[in-house]
Amino acid sequence: MKKQKNKPNRFAYEQAQSLVELAISLPVFILLLLGTVDFGMAIFSYAIIRDAAQEGALYGSFNPDNKAEIENRARYISPQGEDLIFSSPVDLTNRELVQVEVKAIGDSCQGTTGGKANSLRVRVRFYYPILMPFIGTIIGSDTIALTGSATNVIIQPPCP
Repeated sequence: MKKQKNKPNRFAYEQAQSLVELAISLPVFILLLLGTVDFGMAIFSYAIIRDAAQEGALYGSFNPDNKAEIENRARYISPQGEDLIFSSPVDLTNRELVQVEVKAIGDSCQGTTGGKANSLRVRVRFYYPILMPFIGTIIGSDTIALTGSATNVIIQPPCP
Protein backbone atom coordinates (compact mmCIF):
# COMPACT_ATOMS: atom_id res chain seq x y z
CA MET A 1 0.00 0.00 0.00
CA LYS A 2 1.03 3.49 -0.80
CA LYS A 3 1.25 5.94 1.99
CA GLN A 4 -0.71 9.19 1.38
CA LYS A 5 0.93 12.51 1.94
CA ASN A 6 -0.70 14.73 4.49
CA LYS A 7 -2.50 17.30 2.39
CA PRO A 8 -3.74 20.40 4.16
CA ASN A 9 -7.45 20.52 4.42
CA ARG A 10 -9.32 22.91 2.10
CA PHE A 11 -11.13 24.25 5.15
CA ALA A 12 -7.78 25.33 6.63
CA TYR A 13 -6.96 27.31 3.46
CA GLU A 14 -10.32 29.08 3.63
CA GLN A 15 -9.76 29.97 7.26
CA ALA A 16 -6.36 31.43 6.46
CA GLN A 17 -7.80 33.41 3.56
CA SER A 18 -10.53 34.82 5.81
CA LEU A 19 -7.94 35.84 8.38
CA VAL A 20 -5.87 37.68 5.76
CA GLU A 21 -8.97 39.45 4.43
CA LEU A 22 -9.89 40.51 7.96
CA ALA A 23 -6.36 41.78 8.62
CA ILE A 24 -6.48 43.89 5.46
CA SER A 25 -10.01 45.24 5.79
CA LEU A 26 -10.22 45.86 9.56
CA PRO A 27 -7.91 48.93 9.61
CA VAL A 28 -9.88 50.45 6.74
CA PHE A 29 -13.17 49.92 8.55
CA ILE A 30 -11.76 51.35 11.78
CA LEU A 31 -10.49 54.45 9.96
CA LEU A 32 -13.90 54.92 8.34
CA LEU A 33 -15.59 54.58 11.72
CA LEU A 34 -13.19 57.07 13.34
CA GLY A 35 -13.73 59.49 10.46
CA THR A 36 -17.50 59.24 10.83
CA VAL A 37 -17.34 59.83 14.58
CA ASP A 38 -14.92 62.74 14.13
CA PHE A 39 -17.11 64.32 11.45
CA GLY A 40 -20.21 63.95 13.64
CA MET A 41 -18.47 65.58 16.59
CA ALA A 42 -17.31 68.43 14.34
CA ILE A 43 -20.90 69.03 13.17
CA PHE A 44 -22.11 68.98 16.79
CA SER A 45 -19.35 71.42 17.76
CA TYR A 46 -20.36 73.70 14.89
CA ALA A 47 -23.94 73.77 16.20
CA ILE A 48 -22.65 74.85 19.62
CA ILE A 49 -20.49 77.56 18.01
CA ARG A 50 -23.44 78.84 15.98
CA ASP A 51 -25.68 78.91 19.08
CA ALA A 52 -23.00 80.81 21.01
CA ALA A 53 -22.80 83.43 18.27
CA GLN A 54 -26.59 83.74 18.25
CA GLU A 55 -26.70 84.18 22.02
CA GLY A 56 -24.09 86.95 21.84
CA ALA A 57 -25.93 88.67 18.97
CA LEU A 58 -29.24 88.46 20.84
CA TYR A 59 -27.74 90.13 23.89
CA GLY A 60 -25.99 92.68 21.66
CA SER A 61 -29.26 93.67 20.01
CA PHE A 62 -30.43 95.04 23.37
CA ASN A 63 -27.07 96.30 24.67
CA PRO A 64 -24.79 96.97 21.67
CA ASP A 65 -22.22 99.12 23.48
CA ASN A 66 -21.18 96.48 26.03
CA LYS A 67 -18.82 94.35 23.92
CA ALA A 68 -17.28 92.65 26.95
CA GLU A 69 -20.66 91.33 28.09
CA ILE A 70 -21.60 90.28 24.55
CA GLU A 71 -18.41 88.20 24.41
CA ASN A 72 -19.10 86.88 27.90
CA ARG A 73 -22.61 85.77 26.84
CA ALA A 74 -21.19 83.98 23.79
CA ARG A 75 -18.48 82.23 25.82
CA TYR A 76 -20.67 81.02 28.67
CA ILE A 77 -23.67 79.75 26.69
CA SER A 78 -23.32 76.15 27.82
CA PRO A 79 -23.73 75.21 31.48
CA GLN A 80 -20.53 74.34 33.26
CA GLY A 81 -20.06 72.08 36.25
CA GLU A 82 -18.92 68.67 37.38
CA ASP A 83 -22.39 67.47 38.37
CA LEU A 84 -23.77 67.65 34.82
CA ILE A 85 -24.64 64.40 33.07
CA PHE A 86 -23.71 65.86 29.69
CA SER A 87 -21.28 68.69 29.16
CA SER A 88 -20.31 70.42 25.97
CA PRO A 89 -17.29 69.07 24.06
CA VAL A 90 -16.51 72.66 23.09
CA ASP A 91 -14.89 74.73 25.81
CA LEU A 92 -15.78 78.26 24.75
CA THR A 93 -14.00 79.69 27.78
CA ASN A 94 -10.59 78.60 26.43
CA ARG A 95 -9.21 81.81 24.92
CA GLU A 96 -6.50 79.92 23.00
CA LEU A 97 -8.99 77.82 21.04
CA VAL A 98 -11.94 80.23 20.81
CA GLN A 99 -12.07 83.76 19.40
CA VAL A 100 -15.15 85.97 19.71
CA GLU A 101 -15.48 89.01 17.44
CA VAL A 102 -18.18 91.66 17.85
CA LYS A 103 -18.70 94.14 15.04
CA ALA A 104 -21.35 96.77 14.38
CA ILE A 105 -22.43 96.69 10.73
CA GLY A 106 -24.99 98.24 8.46
CA ASP A 107 -26.31 101.71 7.80
CA SER A 108 -26.83 104.31 10.45
CA CYS A 109 -30.27 105.65 11.27
CA GLN A 110 -29.74 108.70 9.06
CA GLY A 111 -27.66 110.38 11.74
CA THR A 112 -30.35 110.26 14.44
CA THR A 113 -28.41 107.86 16.68
CA GLY A 114 -25.07 109.58 16.33
CA GLY A 115 -23.94 107.42 13.43
CA LYS A 116 -24.32 104.09 15.24
CA ALA A 117 -24.94 101.08 13.05
CA ASN A 118 -28.32 99.39 13.01
CA SER A 119 -27.11 95.81 13.23
CA LEU A 120 -24.51 93.79 15.09
CA ARG A 121 -22.56 90.71 14.03
CA VAL A 122 -21.00 88.24 16.46
CA ARG A 123 -18.54 85.73 15.06
CA VAL A 124 -17.24 82.82 17.14
CA ARG A 125 -14.28 80.81 15.85
CA PHE A 126 -13.31 77.51 17.43
CA TYR A 127 -10.29 75.44 16.48
CA TYR A 128 -11.64 71.88 16.51
CA PRO A 129 -8.95 69.28 17.28
CA ILE A 130 -8.99 66.42 14.77
CA LEU A 131 -9.07 63.00 16.40
CA MET A 132 -8.54 60.86 13.31
CA PRO A 133 -4.91 59.90 12.76
CA PHE A 134 -2.99 60.96 9.63
CA ILE A 135 -5.48 63.64 8.61
CA GLY A 136 -3.41 66.31 10.32
CA THR A 137 -0.43 65.50 8.14
CA ILE A 138 -2.57 65.52 5.00
CA ILE A 139 -4.19 68.91 5.62
CA GLY A 140 -1.18 70.41 7.39
CA SER A 141 -2.85 71.14 10.74
CA ASP A 142 -4.18 69.22 13.72
CA THR A 143 -7.18 71.56 13.99
CA ILE A 144 -9.99 72.76 11.77
CA ALA A 145 -11.34 76.29 12.22
CA LEU A 146 -15.11 76.21 12.73
CA THR A 147 -16.78 79.62 12.50
CA GLY A 148 -20.30 80.47 13.60
CA SER A 149 -21.71 83.89 12.83
CA ALA A 150 -24.97 85.62 13.76
CA THR A 151 -26.30 89.05 12.88
CA ASN A 152 -29.13 90.78 14.76
CA VAL A 153 -30.78 94.16 14.39
CA ILE A 154 -29.97 96.56 17.20
CA ILE A 155 -33.25 97.11 19.00
CA GLN A 156 -32.03 99.55 21.61
CA PRO A 157 -31.43 102.42 21.30
CA PRO A 158 -34.34 102.64 18.85
CA CYS A 159 -34.06 104.82 15.80
CA PRO A 160 -36.58 107.67 16.18
